[in-house]
Order: sequence, then C-alpha cells, then structure tokens
Amino acid sequence: MAGEIPDLHAVVRTGTGKGAARQARREGNVPGIVYGGGAEPLPINIEYYSLLKRLKAGRFLSTLFNLKVEGQEDVRVICRNVQRDVVKDLPTHLDLMRLRRTSRINLFIPVEFINHEAAPGLKRGGTLVTVRAEVELEVTAGDIPDHITVDLTGRNIGDVIHINDVTLPEGAKPTIDRNFVIANVAAPSGLRASDAEEEAAAE
Repeated sequence: MAGEIPDLHAVVRTGTGKGAARQARREGNVPGIVYGGGAEPLPINIEYYSLLKRLKAGRFLSTLFNLKVEGQEDVRVICRNVQRDVVKDLPTHLDLMRLRRTSRINLFIPVEFINHEAAPGLKRGGTLVTVRAEVELEVTAGDIPDHITVDLTGRNIGDVIHINDVTLPEGAKPTIDRNFVIANVAAPSGLRASDAEEEAAAE
C-alpha cells in the first residue's frame, strides 16, 4: 500500500484571469486551481522548480498529495491535469481535485513482476513481454496501492497473464470490465524460427 502521503506546498493566488497567471509565472510560480470536495474553487501558485521536481519523479497524475496552503486546512488532492507549453513542454497550469479518504477514483497503478528466476519459460530463454506496464484501477483515495504484483513462478513459454490472474489489493478493481492481457512469456527468436520450419515441413 502507498506509504506516507507527500506534501504539496502552495500559496493562495491573488487575482484571477490571464494577467494574474502571467504574473505568477514571471515570479517563478505555476498557477493552478483547486476544486471539488464541496468547497469553492481556490486559485493557487506552486513554486516552479518544486513542481518540476515532482513531475520529473514520475507518476504525478497517479499520486495522492496532502496540499498545504498557508491559512487553509490541509486537504488531500490529486492532479487531474497539467497544462504544458507546446514548445518547451514545461508546466504552465495545473488542476487539483480535492478528495475525501473514502472517495473512489480511477488511477493508473504500475505493474511489478516478481520471481523471474522461478519461471521455467524465462530460464529456457523466453522473454517477458509486458503488454501493460500500468493498469487503470478504481481505488479508494485513502488507500492507493504503490503497485500491483504479478508472480511469475511456474510461468512457461507461451503463457499469457491476464488481469484475473493477479491478486489485486483489497478495495481495488479494474476499470475495464474484461479479462485483459498484462503480459506473456514469448519464445526466444531461435525457438520461434525452428517451430516455423517444423510447421512448414509438416505441411
């Protein structure tokens, strides 16, 4: 399960509209808006380099943050959108949504594969082909998993791993209502070539 919820520091942005947003950027901030949770929208500024560091760390859109704004109560938020400069690809605005601990949200959760050494197919030279490195799950805001785990023990060449083969964290469920593929164990290229030759000879 996810560990301690990281803090995201911001200040209230005075003024609204494009002029105030441009002023915020000139001062080294990224303007944003906090909405939802039964409260009025709150315009904020987040320090540019602090935000950039968070973005470069990855998984920003699937991380629950504890938003700390001076003069306001701390609130859990998740980022719903980061607007970027079309040329420089740098953040220019972000939308944060307030969440209750019991809120149900859809997030992309990373997939982690374990016990590679216990998979006969990989020992024989097979290759693990990851179809989905992340899986979109519906989870509770107060209990977001860091990842889901796929155990490769006993997996042979030709095996296909579906979402129903994976034990999901309690309270989490896939957003797609079908048994989709997460990964498979493919034969090594030499073995695939020899199989093709055998099939051609049989015909």
